Amino acid sequence: QVQLVESGGGLVQPGGSLRLSCAASGSIFRLSAMGWYRQAPGKQRELVATITYGGTSNYLDSVKGRFTISRAKNTLFLQMNSLKPEDTAVYYCNANVQQLGRNYDVWGQGTQVTVSS
Repeated sequence: QVQLVESGGGLVQPGGSLRLSCAASGSIFRLSAMGWYRQAPGKQRELVATITYGGTSNYLDSVKGRFTISRAKNTLFLQMNSLKPEDTAVYYCNANVQQLGRNYDVWGQGTQVTVSS
């Protein structure tokens, strides 16, 4: 089973930046589409950004122009600039895995992002 581990969360002031990373580990696998989701207290989990194997990306309207999703080999990134208090949430990475004839989704454990002065 492939595992995803996120890092890079923390406390930042409004207007600041953070870069999240999500590293995949396992053997003999291929990651197709990958994405970042977030869940704020009392709210449903929402899709923030996705990126295909070929590099095509899509974003939640409220983060367009501020967040950039990218990937390199088996690592997913989310560069977050001009952060706002409403970006505060636990951020999760997700990947669609192709492994030994199987196709399944896997989630990371989440990393907390807090935007506050």
